[in-house]
Amino acid sequence: MTAYEPTGAQGAADTGNDVAYDAVVLAGGGARRLGGVDKPALRVGGRALLDRVLAACADAHTTVVVADPRPTARPVVWAREDPPGGGPLAALDAGLRHTTAEHVVVLSADLPFLDEDTVRRLLTALRTSGADGALLTDADGRDQPLVAAYRASAVRRELAELTHGQDGIAGARSAGRTGSSGGARAVSSGGARAGYSGGDRTGSSGPGRTGSSSGAQTGPPGDGRTRPQASGLTGLPLRRLTGALDLTRVPDPVASFDCDTWDDIATARARIREHGHVLDEWISAVKDELGLDLDVDTKVLLDLARDAAHGVARPAAPLTTFLVGYAAAQAKGGEGGPEAVAEASRKATALALRWAEEAAAAKPDAAKPDATPDTRPDAG
Repeated sequence: MTAYEPTGAQGAADTGNDVAYDAVVLAGGGARRLGGVDKPALRVGGRALLDRVLAACADAHTTVVVADPRPTARPVVWAREDPPGGGPLAALDAGLRHTTAEHVVVLSADLPFLDEDTVRRLLTALRTSGADGALLTDADGRDQPLVAAYRASAVRRELAELTHGQDGIAGARSAGRTGSSGGARAVSSGGARAGYSGGDRTGSSGPGRTGSSSGAQTGPPGDGRTRPQASGLTGLPLRRLTGALDLTRVPDPVASFDCDTWDDIATARARIREHGHVLDEWISAVKDELGLDLDVDTKVLLDLARDAAHGVARPAAPLTTFLVGYAAAQAKGGEGGPEAVAEASRKATALALRWAEEAAAAKPDAAKPDATPDTRPDAG
């Protein structure tokens, strides 16, 4: 059990390395402390909480959201635990069925301050530590297992053991109750619902299900494995999984902040309007709203707007930046990217400076620095 904090040149280099990964986002909880509202759809900074989390893992090879399907800012794969509302372990198991990468980032859908850099830090910590998982800790040092990166093989191993253990308990209890007036009943421990353990349900449909009475389901695509359904995981707490894994910790009191209550929602909405955050938050919200996947140097655009406002006129600032964006979009047959924006900004900035120089030269006597008469007696 270790804590990971990148330091110095080595830490910076590690953080910059790319690690191929899949992502599983758990978004199907009941939000009881919020009165049962649709928490993933709540907006912070104009964006749904779920969309904010999806933006943080945008470079995942496959992103699986475990919840009922809904509109999202980017395409995802949808999955659902059976029965719905079966808890985080059952939901995680359902999501993992659709992943193939060795590294999987597991996230809850209520993290307003999560970003891509945090995801990269988790993956780097996982890779360099050799642990089974790397998770964030909050301001009080508490583990946040739903803001974490795991080795998928380790998680699948422990989930399978938990499933088999619970199914064995349920089967033994069921066998012990045969012959009673109520008939045989299957009862599993850990909060699992009676009648939903092992292979009680037959012929059910859904991704990866065999539909056989054994209740087997296929594992990730291409792995050729089968394993029991997630019924034995229903109601089990996450600590049953994390307690069996070797974990490393990444302290981050900001990115680990989650929204469980209305006070949390209010805190998040207030924080992103602070001076140091509001501009980045606004730009991100606009890009999501317009469906733009483009990273540009906002400082360059702000400098351009300043030069246009000072050198030409204040209304020139927004109009010029609009024209720069339009020009970048038209560049290279409509495939302009950050480089096109930078080039168009450079040209427009140079034009604004030339405009300002001409304006200064046009002022009275500006072009005649020696026009003041010399009134000395011996002048001339």
